Formats: sequence, structure tokens, C-alpha cells
Amino acid sequence: MGHRSPAVRHDSRVKLVGLSFRVIGKYGSSGIATCRCVRSRLARPPRGFTLIELMITVAIIGILATIAYPSYVQYVTRSNRSAAQSFILGVANLQEQYNLDARQYATTLGALGVTVPSEVSRNYAVALTANNAATPPTYTVTATPTGGQLANDTKCLNLTVDQTGTKGISGPGPLTTCW
Repeated sequence: MGHRSPAVRHDSRVKLVGLSFRVIGKYGSSGIATCRCVRSRLARPPRGFTLIELMITVAIIGILATIAYPSYVQYVTRSNRSAAQSFILGVANLQEQYNLDARQYATTLGALGVTVPSEVSRNYAVALTANNAATPPTYTVTATPTGGQLANDTKCLNLTVDQTGTKGISGPGPLTTCW
């Protein structure tokens, strides 16, 4: 007991995160190890970012933004179009119910008891046209993009649905992409 192996090297230095301490005395009168702390010259406190690090970070953020922003705009455009599609299909359903009850199609959205929700009216103007004098009677529900939706959704433009359930667009894009 108490014998130390010659293979084990005992150093009188204690290392903590970035600091080097050397134990000067064994124990003070209070029984607590006393030490005089000597700060290592190699460990420096962080002093902020260098200009190069900052410029690399800004460049990475810029590259990510140029990739992500157009994808975000496309997502919002598709989401707005989907809300308009859902609404005009709901109006078409109400038209068929109205036709069963009144034996003609409603000529206004108010006659159906419906108003355009705010998430649709911000991006689309919805119109309902009905021709009850025709044989058979016809109607068309049209959603026309406005504002930012008009600028971003140039492939689809106007979305339409008629009494036969036929979906249409007025833009150059393929119908399957727009609907």
C-alpha cells in the first residue's frame, strides 16, 4: 500500500478547459488544496468573429435564400390556387343543389347563400354566370387571379368549372398541372 509504480508518471499540473494550473503547495491550514493559477499562453479567450467568417456566413445565407425564396413563392401560389379551386367546386355543388330545388341555376353567389372567403378573395375574384334560358340550362363559375397571384400564376390564370363538371383554365399551362 502506498507504493507507486515507476511506470506511472505523476505530474503536478491540473488542466481545465483552456487553462493550465500548477499546484504549488499540498494543503493549506484549512485542508483545502491551495494553488497559484498560471494561465497558459496558448489558450486565448474568444474575441468574436473574423471578417472572413462573417463574409462566408453571409454568402451561405445568400445562396440558400436565392434557392429557397422562389420555391416558397411557388408553394404559396399553388396553395392560393388550391383554395380557389376548392371554393369554386363547392359553388358548383351548391348550384346543382339549387337546380334540384328551383329547377334553374342561381345567377349570383348571394342567391346560393355563399360569400367568397377572405383567403380566396385576397387572391381571386370569383364570378358566377348562369343561362337558364338555354336548353339545357348552363352555368360557369370563374376564379380570376388578382394582385400578386396574377403576377405569380401566369401558367393557369382563370380557373373555371361548368354545369357538366368540366374544369378549364385560360393560361398556357397544362390543365393537369393547374387542376
